[in-house]
Amino acid sequence: MQAFLKGTSTQGTRPLKEKGTGTSGEKKQKSVPWVEKYRPKCMEEVAFQEEVVAVLKKTIEGADLPNLLFYGPPGTGKTSTILAAARELYGPELYRQRVLELNASDERGIQVVREKVKRFAQLTVAGHRTDGKPCPPFKIIILDEADSMTNAAQAALRRTMEKESRTTRFCLICNYVSRIIEPLTSRCSKFRFKPLANQVQEERLLDICDKENLKYSKEGIAALVKVSEGDLRKAITFLQSAARLNTDNEITESAVIEIAGVSAFIVFHSTSAIVACFMHCGTFEKLEIAVRNMVDEGYAATQIINQLHEAIIEEELNDKQKSAITEKMAVVDKCLVDGADEYLQMLSLCSVIMQQATLSN
Repeated sequence: MQAFLKGTSTQGTRPLKEKGTGTSGEKKQKSVPWVEKYRPKCMEEVAFQEEVVAVLKKTIEGADLPNLLFYGPPGTGKTSTILAAARELYGPELYRQRVLELNASDERGIQVVREKVKRFAQLTVAGHRTDGKPCPPFKIIILDEADSMTNAAQAALRRTMEKESRTTRFCLICNYVSRIIEPLTSRCSKFRFKPLANQVQEERLLDICDKENLKYSKEGIAALVKVSEGDLRKAITFLQSAARLNTDNEITESAVIEIAGVSAFIVFHSTSAIVACFMHCGTFEKLEIAVRNMVDEGYAATQIINQLHEAIIEEELNDKQKSAITEKMAVVDKCLVDGADEYLQMLSLCSVIMQQATLSN
């Protein structure tokens, strides 16, 4: 009987070992998005935010971190900076125990603030880093996209931030600081993250291209920088998409523009050619045909307005004409948000551009 049981046990263990080896191989082959793969692991790797990194380094050295408020455009390194700072503070062992991260995908109403956040903030911290470095006696709660929280949930944080200041530090991350209530902003040290400069983005993209062994053209990298508009996360995502679509060929300007969904007409043509298309149509019928062709290409009207805005600002018009055109752009943009017809709104905008051009002539 024992021999029979031994035989069945040995036979049962063999396929389990084979399954285990198979799953480990699959994990190795599992691909990771490049945004996460090349996310900064330490604060020295954070790009173009020298002032913020310098202040954080000083506070970390003194182990005296205040409540923080990071705000600025998306893709500038706000979340990456605080995650890198937390890793340097706690190390890989204590990081998961000491950091609570909540973003817009999590439930963050007033009930969650009262229960989950408050419960985590009340926990006392214990433990030491295995590498012998000093570990601060507090935890960090990261509230990403805090500007999407309700005012009631933000108001519920006020007392928790003060009461648990001995054991917990809060880091609020948002795009629009005006949407954070005043009692919270006065309790935090505010840091503004700037849009990344073109040269910094280009260096990071070239570094990723070299590590991934990608073939690229200078025009393709320049197009990536232009369409991302200071958002490095968007640039890296577009780069990965272009690399997947063009596995054998190099990453060109046309491939980037196709992936980004911007109007190729406005990107490829010079500024004068863009505005001349509307300014010198001569008649309303020709203008109507030009607008119809642009809308029929399938690009979003809001995207076309953003690109036309850049073209108008650089065009050789006087300030009065530019102000009239940009004011009309604001009205059209508001109407589009309210659900107006794209063709009619673009026709209205382009007629004002043609009108201002005829005044200058």
